Amino acid sequence: MGAIAVYGMIFLFGIMIGSFLNVCILRLPEHEDIVFTPSHCTSCGHVLKWYELIPLVSFAIQGGRCRNCKEKISLQYPVIEFLNGIIYVWIFAVKGIISESVLFCICASVLIVVAVTDFRTYEIPFGCNIIIGILGILRILLDLQHWYHYVIGFFTVSGLFLLVYFITKGNGIGGGDIKLMAASGLLLGWQNIILALMLGSIAGSVIHLTLMKLKGRGRVLAFGPYLALGIFISMLYGNEIISWYLAWLFQS
Repeated sequence: MGAIAVYGMIFLFGIMIGSFLNVCILRLPEHEDIVFTPSHCTSCGHVLKWYELIPLVSFAIQGGRCRNCKEKISLQYPVIEFLNGIIYVWIFAVKGIISESVLFCICASVLIVVAVTDFRTYEIPFGCNIIIGILGILRILLDLQHWYHYVIGFFTVSGLFLLVYFITKGNGIGGGDIKLMAASGLLLGWQNIILALMLGSIAGSVIHLTLMKLKGRGRVLAFGPYLALGIFISMLYGNEIISWYLAWLFQS
């Protein structure tokens, strides 16, 4: 099978998972069932048929509207589906067709849910952190020789966050952020989770300050989206970034 066909299949699988991510983003903050409750229009309650649930295609054919009540469907749906498909292709293109890529794809999907949900509600669903933690355990099993890197990673940033949490009496950092970095540290290892924190902090500072200046956003920061971005970059390019930095440091 040619490379184009393989990546095409990966993309199609990614957009299908992206459709489920939309369900999670919509229902998890409301503590609603994400498995057994049929997909339905959020405006009129119309239970969607299978042909109304084809990722990207159904949205385009229906003109971005519900077939029953004609209300507009949020652009979030095709955007998340497309984004997840592209990310899956990106991960496999960078890491190759290996088991690690599967773990990273699942993690990336969870990070999308984390980012959107935290941005909207300032809460990170506990189940998302559990899934990333399970991925971390699987990563250890795939790399038992370096198990200690991942165990140390579990405590490295989360321990710092926990200290900040107690010092500020919960005002400086959220409990969801602590759990996210613990679970992600178990998946990435201690060096890459530190890098993820640095990248997330830089992104959060620049983007949020820009939003405060241009959009009048308040000072309260949803840190999850920026941590998710840092985790994603570190997950794909962390080793290369760290190697480049160390080479630059010792040459200086």
